[in-house]
Amino acid sequence: MVKRLLSATMNGLLCASVLAAAAGAAMAADAKPEQKAEQSVRKEMYLNLYSEPPTLDPGLGEENLSFAVIRATFDGLTRIGADGQIHPSAAEKIDISNDLRTYTFHLREAKWSNGDRVTARDFEYAWKRVLDPRTGANYAYQLYAIKNGKKVNRGEAKVDDLGIKALDDKTLQVTLEAPTPYFSLLTSFPSYYPVNQKVAESNGKWADEAATHVGNGPFKLESWDHKEKLVLAKNPTYWDKDAVKLDKLHFTMVEDEYTEFAMFENGELDWAGSPTSSLPYDELLTLREDGKLKTQGIAGTYWYKFNTEQAPFNNAKIRKAFAYAIDRASLIHDVLQTNQIPATAAVPPSMTLKEGGYFTDHDVTTAKKLLAEGMKESGITKLPPITLSFNTSEAHKKIADEIQSQWKENLGVDVQLVNKEWKVYMEDLHEGNYQIGRMGWLGDFNDPINFLELYKEKDGNNNDTNWENPKYKALLDQSATEKDPAKRLAILTEAEQILMDEMPIMPIYFYTNSWVQDETLQGVVIDGLGYVDFKWASFTN
Repeated sequence: MVKRLLSATMNGLLCASVLAAAAGAAMAADAKPEQKAEQSVRKEMYLNLYSEPPTLDPGLGEENLSFAVIRATFDGLTRIGADGQIHPSAAEKIDISNDLRTYTFHLREAKWSNGDRVTARDFEYAWKRVLDPRTGANYAYQLYAIKNGKKVNRGEAKVDDLGIKALDDKTLQVTLEAPTPYFSLLTSFPSYYPVNQKVAESNGKWADEAATHVGNGPFKLESWDHKEKLVLAKNPTYWDKDAVKLDKLHFTMVEDEYTEFAMFENGELDWAGSPTSSLPYDELLTLREDGKLKTQGIAGTYWYKFNTEQAPFNNAKIRKAFAYAIDRASLIHDVLQTNQIPATAAVPPSMTLKEGGYFTDHDVTTAKKLLAEGMKESGITKLPPITLSFNTSEAHKKIADEIQSQWKENLGVDVQLVNKEWKVYMEDLHEGNYQIGRMGWLGDFNDPINFLELYKEKDGNNNDTNWENPKYKALLDQSATEKDPAKRLAILTEAEQILMDEMPIMPIYFYTNSWVQDETLQGVVIDGLGYVDFKWASFTN
């Protein structure tokens, strides 16, 4: 889960570029792609990657740039649809055992972009390859749900001990370590995509060039001029090619967000901003006021952690008082200005358990009441010195400054801000050398358990709060074996209620993707994790 933990900077709050927009526009002329053809319904889309994708190998990809291209050129057993729900894709049918531990995937007839048949063995090979420690896949932990997955990846078991087996060319059987109700969702993630075994074993650098790249997705890699541009063309061998409306995707690689935005304004790009790049910070407010800014919540929450073993935050009422007293809406509007969503729950909007959250933002009256009650219960008439720690970042400092001011105004509390370098900050957090500390979490997969399980165990890797609750733990365990999706969500909602009643963490805002797009463009899907899929993209008249 470390890959999705947010460190030195805050998503969406960017330092201003040293290049002026005018200079950016001049650079845009040099970087200009082929002029888009005028036609009644356009079939080619132009957009930007802020840098060269590190890899187009699904087993090694781990960030938005790579995933944007990998999701276009590969197809998993399942795929997130335009409705945000999981649907069978390379798999035509999925059988799940009663104990939720055995999944049998029945593959549809499909071909690789080189004409080879896609088989269950391609999936078996790809998954074993990701978990093999010699591969060095940083997202290998995504496959730990598979029997012996963690042991194999840590060198404690052989690859052949994995619970993965191709029964024949069209049938893949997977045995899990424990019931995993969301396993079908996991199979839509790029780490679970197939790889053509024959191609990969014949050329270790098969994914590095257009001439050797082979995928099974809606598009294929037509050309790749490294660090300059990349072109995808519709894949004629894709099983669902009739659903693909675009003929080509043209990616430029321009690092400066002002240049990219100028290209969009000049009509050279159909899309600018998240998730493949960023918009200039000083343009966001104007775009928002003009109604041009597109914003979508993603599976990420920015929160403050309380050290629940250190006074005064060993008292839940005092923790809740600090959480209720801040004004998230004004923080976002006046300080951040980038359309984040006020958070009154731990679980983000892409997987909301309770609409409206669990408490009222900026409820100062209740906050003062809880603070007084909490101090009385703790036997104190005055709060001890309070410190708020954060890692070095202008964005985190701006947030801390504002919240410090709000706590002073609303609760009469003086809070000292402590700024630390990232490594030192994390060490102190893990060792409990803090009172309040900032952190953020982006989901590894779009299911509430990925957020709630962070605080299941007192000694969990990311639970620096030292909080633990027996009923909370029991509910999470119960959710793992519940077969009815609605009942499972009800169980998780009850668990989140406990988390918010106890408030070991103070949610502040939910992360968002922000971008602008051509008004005739439709069908681009951004999933709950903030990853983009162009399979259904098209232009209207």
